[in-house]
Amino acid sequence: MAKSLRTCSSLGLQLKLRNGYFASSKLALRSWRMPPKFLLRSATVADVPIILQLIRDLAEYERARNDVHATEEQLREVLFGAKPAAEVLLAFEEREPVGFAIYFFNFSTWLGRPGLYLEDLFVHPEHRAKGFGRTLLQRLAQIAQERGCGRMEWAVLDWNEPAMGFYKKLGAKPMEDWTVFRLTSEGIASLAG
Repeated sequence: MAKSLRTCSSLGLQLKLRNGYFASSKLALRSWRMPPKFLLRSATVADVPIILQLIRDLAEYERARNDVHATEEQLREVLFGAKPAAEVLLAFEEREPVGFAIYFFNFSTWLGRPGLYLEDLFVHPEHRAKGFGRTLLQRLAQIAQERGCGRMEWAVLDWNEPAMGFYKKLGAKPMEDWTVFRLTSEGIASLAG
């Protein structure tokens, strides 16, 4: 790989990595300003009801309303317990929650560096095209830089053309050579023996 510009592979989409920092010829991440009356902050345990509602709203948007089994108690434990499994950024317009990003860190054996995996990014449809999603992704890229990540990656549903178009405008590229595999809890139990 060339030192000046490397393209990192992922299961979802990618951002270009230039000299160890996220960059794109189409987007200067640091120059983006937050929309007016917009608050972006890390979630706290007191935000668990908001997080769960946003998860339900995302499931509704993704046509999977009945697939949400998470409870407030589970989210308190897995997000804010002794071993947090993920972190959450919340986006507000004035005091109204309008979106969120749930992310965690993985590891690239080829890069020898951590990566930031974006599990979910959601902005309520009525609040889109105002800069909320872009600001959430900008903050995630900053977090990835701060923590020495070599890449950011995420998956997008095949039918979600608006999201794919949005990510491409930010400089992300689809990873067409990769297929995502999954074991559910039943599959994990079966494989574990």
